[in-house]
Formats: sequence, structure tokens, C-alpha cells
Amino acid sequence: MTDRSDIFSDPAVTGYACIQSYQRTLDSSPGVYRMLDAQARVLYVGKARNLRARVSSYTRPTGHSIRIDRMIRETASMMFLTTRTETEALLLEQNLIKQLKPKYNVLLRDDKSFPNILLAKDHPFPQIKRHRGAKKAKGSYFGPFASAGAVHRTLNQLQKAFLLRNCTDSVFQNRTRPCLLYQIKRCSAPCVGYISEAEYADSVRDAERFLSGRSTRIQEELAIEMQQASDAMEFERAAGLRDRIRALTQVQGAQGINPRGVPEADVVALHLEGGQACVQVFFIRANQNWGNHDYYPRVGADMGAPEVMEAFLGQFYDNKQPPRQLLLSDAIENADLMQQALSEKAGRKVEILVPQRGEKAELVGGALRNAREALARRMAESATQAKLLRALAEAFALNVPPQRIEVYDNSHIQGTNAVGAMIVAGPEGLMKNQYRKFNIRGDDLTPGDDFGMMKEVLSRRFKRLLKDDPTRERGLWPDLLLIDGGAGQVSAVAQIMAEHGVGDIPMVGVAKGVDRDAGKEEFHRPGTRPFALRHNDPVLYFIQRLRDEAHRFAIGTHRAKRAKAVGATPLDEVPGVGAARKRALLAHFGSAKAVSRADLADLKAVDGISDRLAETIYDHFHTRG
Repeated sequence: MTDRSDIFSDPAVTGYACIQSYQRTLDSSPGVYRMLDAQARVLYVGKARNLRARVSSYTRPTGHSIRIDRMIRETASMMFLTTRTETEALLLEQNLIKQLKPKYNVLLRDDKSFPNILLAKDHPFPQIKRHRGAKKAKGSYFGPFASAGAVHRTLNQLQKAFLLRNCTDSVFQNRTRPCLLYQIKRCSAPCVGYISEAEYADSVRDAERFLSGRSTRIQEELAIEMQQASDAMEFERAAGLRDRIRALTQVQGAQGINPRGVPEADVVALHLEGGQACVQVFFIRANQNWGNHDYYPRVGADMGAPEVMEAFLGQFYDNKQPPRQLLLSDAIENADLMQQALSEKAGRKVEILVPQRGEKAELVGGALRNAREALARRMAESATQAKLLRALAEAFALNVPPQRIEVYDNSHIQGTNAVGAMIVAGPEGLMKNQYRKFNIRGDDLTPGDDFGMMKEVLSRRFKRLLKDDPTRERGLWPDLLLIDGGAGQVSAVAQIMAEHGVGDIPMVGVAKGVDRDAGKEEFHRPGTRPFALRHNDPVLYFIQRLRDEAHRFAIGTHRAKRAKAVGATPLDEVPGVGAARKRALLAHFGSAKAVSRADLADLKAVDGISDRLAETIYDHFHTRG
């Protein structure tokens, strides 16, 4: 890969003339190009089999869509990276799009990892649990599932069917009698020896077979066992086997469509309407439907389905393992190239198909129907949201409807574990990927000083904005601040804003009002008298929902911080003592206090504690003033 990132030196030359100046310096190598505006912001990232030929297509003054023509006119410089192959260029292009979020590219805005089910194999009695993130733990992984809810429902039924434990190893080791899960027939109680290791291993193997798509054979075997138990008049055992068969049937029923001829595939369907797009992805694994997820990539009004679908696939599988087949609703232009790139990533063959008939076409048709209905709901919700924002602007005398509303709240218990929380809302509703939390650092704050906490949160927020987006051109600045509080909080925030030179941002304090009842809120703005909205005003309900969401987020953040503090010990302050060594020390000595009182020889006797680390621990507790 070669970086040819010379930027054109004359900022006065833009548009077609600027692009022509680069064309003369390029050869026919494959690679990736970036178009930048006069402020060096990336407008567009593209790939090319032949960089010279691709760039020359932008030098013609006619034949472009309105979007491309506008992009060309804004271009003030370009950057280039040559690659060895076009496949490498495709992968690099999608990676750069995700990093840089260019204005004129299709952009996948919601790109999270998906949960899996993990059968952990680092214990004689394996634990079954939900897992998200890197697959570092030893065991068998099954997924992806479309949501945590889909995993939870499947785990719930699998526990009924196979009676596998879900408790942690530490809980398992300290049980002296069965827990409630055994009583309600969700666990076989291996912790107290109610099932042998061999019998439990059989249950684990059955669970793996079921999650691998071999459920029919398991149900047949359980049915035979149930009949044998009934014939032997072991009616309680027969009833237990009956319940397991029923649980397996419920898992299959909850999964909906279970295709017989599609063992492993992602079904990807795209619907475009009114300059918006919805992509539905259904996950088919082991001939079972493991849920679906909808995406709303940022697109231009002139973008066609092949362009949007190709961009979506490239960005979606940038950090995910592709399945053996992709079933698409729309063909893409570079299908062979995308197939080769995904196959290289997966280390095996990946097929891209656009089925026209049969079971696969029915799967795509179902996904396409879901995409169409989801986009219709979203467009209706967006219209309602736009109407609310217009009404909000009118109620608070704003010049234009706000595109970014930031709502702030604090949470603490008598000043301890204090946190600040910020939620964000806009034309598309709550923007949860923009939420932020603030650990209150002020050592000089009086416990419970809400004014001081809010000052600290807003001060840190504006300092970061002034650093990251000083020209306010990246869309990071709020158009409206909502503060939980009355005149005092509004005055404190106004002072902070004035100190940072951002007093032009509208701000409203939301006070509980008379009797602190919902519906009687008073609104405070700097330099004006408090006012209220009528009881049934939709704007009032909207603000209440935002305030409640901020309160929920703040309380959740505070509880997480408090829970972490409860589990903290003096060992957390010792250099070199991580989670594993902390567990080893506590298991050996029983408590952190006993560790602090231990002599050097006893510390060296702990498994996993080297002589040098033992000396560090001993010195930490015995040489402090």
C-alpha cells in the first residue's frame, strides 16, 4: 500500500480544475481516493480499479447527479492511497468510510456487535451464558443473535430443556444446597452433586447439537427415553423428559421461520423511499432463525439500490464474521469483488446470491416486507418528531426547530458516587450513541451541591466542544439545552456559558412546579419570567419524556458506579494486582484486611504471586505513612 497524499497547494482552485490537476499525476494503479473541502474535511471516499480513469470521470462538467456535482464543486484537494489489488482497495474504502464518516458516502450509522451464546469449557461442569465481544474465553460459541432479548429467550428455553447451569464459577464453588433454579426445574444442580460429570457432559453435548441444528434427533431420543421411563413407571422422570421436549419445541416456535434448505446465511433486504433507506438483516444459523435487526443508513436521494447495498455490506462486515451465504434483495455492481473480499476475511468461501425463486427467495421476500414496514413506521415517527420540534421551537421562541437537544441531570446519594448525565435527542428521536456520563471530580464541592455539580458537567462539556468543534461545523453543538432545575440552576449554567463565550445557545430549566407534580412543570429562561404549558400540550409530554430519560440514564450510571465502589478493595490500589491475582489473594487469605496483615512469606506462598509481586504487596501495606 502506497500513500500518495500530496494535497493541492492552491486553496483558490476548487471543483473540476482542482480534480484535473491531480489526474495528470496518477497512474492506473488500484487504490482509494479522498475528496476534501477547503477546510480539509473529507467529503467522499471512493475506491478504483484504475485511479487515473476513475478520477478522470469527475473532470467532465456534465453527466453527474446533483449530489455528485455539488461534491465536485466543494472539492478543494484530494488524497490517494494505492493498493496491490482492487479487493484490498474495497476493504480499505469501507474502513475509511467508517472512520471518517464522509458527507457524500452511504454511511451505516448503527454498527454494534451482536451477542452470542457461549458454552464455556473451562470448568468440569460448563456454564451456558450470553456473550458479547471478542471470543477469547475457551468454549463453543453460537450466534450471532439479533438482540439480547433473542439470546435471553433462547437461553430461557435451553435451561428448561438441558438443565445447564448459568451461575458463575465462584457461586458454583460456594453452594451448599441447590438454588431456586433447581427447584423450578431450570438446572440439574451439579454444584451439590445431584448429577454426575458424565451425565452433565451428555446434556452439554445435546445442547451443542441443538444449537448446531440437529434438534430433530435430540427430540426423537428424548421421546424414546420418555416412553421407556413411562413403561418402567418412572412417571416423575417421564414428566421431566416431557417438559424438556416441550421446551425444545417452544424454542423452535419462538424462532419463527426455520428454513430447511438454508443452514447458514444472512438475509439482507433493502427498501428505499423518499430519500431514506431501511436494511433488514435476518440471521439464519443451524437452519434456525436467530432474529433480525433493522438499519437506517444515511443515503442521498439520488442513490440507487446497488450502491447502497454494496456500501452497507462493506461496512457491516468490516468487524463481523460473514456467514457462508448472503441472500440479497438487490444485486450489487461488484459482486465478485465483494465475494472475494468476504471470503478472504472469513477464511472460507462466501457466496453472494440474489434468489429469484424457492425457499431462499421467500426468505428475502419476508425480509423485504419487514424493511418496507419498518421504514414506513420510521418515516411516520420522523414526521411526528419534526412536528414536535416545530412546536417546541414555537413554545420556547426559538428561531428554528432544534436539530440537537441536550438534556442534563445529576444523580448521587448525599453527594457520594456523584455522576452527571447527558442525553441527546433530535429529528430521529433519542440519539443513544451520543449519550455521555460525567464522573463528578470536584473535591471542593459540598456533598449534595447540585449547582456545583451542574457547573462542573457543563464546564467540561463546553471545553470539549471548543476543542473538538471550534467552528461549530461538525454538528456536535446543541441547539437547545434542557436543565433539570429552576432559576438557580439556570443562573449557574448561564454563568458557565458566559465564561466560555457560548451564551448564544438557548437554554431552558425544567422545574417541578407546584406540588412537584408531573404536568405542573415551570420553565425558566435567562432574563424572562417562568411560564408553564397547558396540561395536555404535546410539547409538555415530549419534555417530560426527555427529562425522564435523562433521569433514568443518570440513576443507572450512578448505580453502576456505586456497585463498582461496593466491590472495591484496598488491593485495587496495589500496582501489578489485577482481577485474577486479586481473586487468588482473597481466596487464599479470605479478606483484603488479612492480605494487608500477611507477612512476606505467606504472600509468596499464594499461587500466581511471584516473589517480586509479593514484595510489592507487602511494601504497599507496610511502608505507607
